[in-house]
Amino acid sequence: MSELFKTERVVPVVIFLNKGRHAEALTLGGDRHHYLTFRYLSCDLGNLPFERYKDSDNIVARLNLPNMAYPKENRVEVYAHAVRGLYELEPQPEKQLKYLDFIDIYAGLDDNELQMYRDQYPEEAEKVSNFAERFRAEGLEQGLQQGVQQGLQQGMQQGMQQGEALALERQLTLKFGELPEAVRQRIAEADADTLIVWLERVLTASSLDEVLG
Repeated sequence: MSELFKTERVVPVVIFLNKGRHAEALTLGGDRHHYLTFRYLSCDLGNLPFERYKDSDNIVARLNLPNMAYPKENRVEVYAHAVRGLYELEPQPEKQLKYLDFIDIYAGLDDNELQMYRDQYPEEAEKVSNFAERFRAEGLEQGLQQGVQQGLQQGMQQGMQQGEALALERQLTLKFGELPEAVRQRIAEADADTLIVWLERVLTASSLDEVLG
């Protein structure tokens, strides 16, 4: 990577989600040598005060509000600011749904807290619920439509192939008489391209061997 980007500059940054004491450097190697040793800049989210970032226009900070420092009784408020930031700062619906799951996981609201959120922030709560249901429903509908289209295409291909096989059998029977079971089996197992080639050969062939090659 250093050669690719023609740089020798690197600034390692480690973000800790859990509050506590953390190492300030990393050393990697084997029994005899250390091959990688460096210090890094650290960001301990658990020591950052929620109030300082609750209205930030940095979406990373807003999504990580549940990982910052705040009294337990403020957890619903923290969740509300994180969700509000998500919808204000992320325009893409797919990412909104993805990051909403991220907020839910790290906020960890219980059933009582979720009800408090719905009571204290009814408009936002309804928006979140309607969006998630609508977007997941749209995704399901799109998947079903794709499945139906694929099924129709596959069905059409199979139908055309069966039609070509029947047409080949009829032409061979009219020209050479009753077909052996082995020939019928070969026709049944042939793909569409092979059937077309055989149909073209029927016009000039003088034997079954010339048709089936």
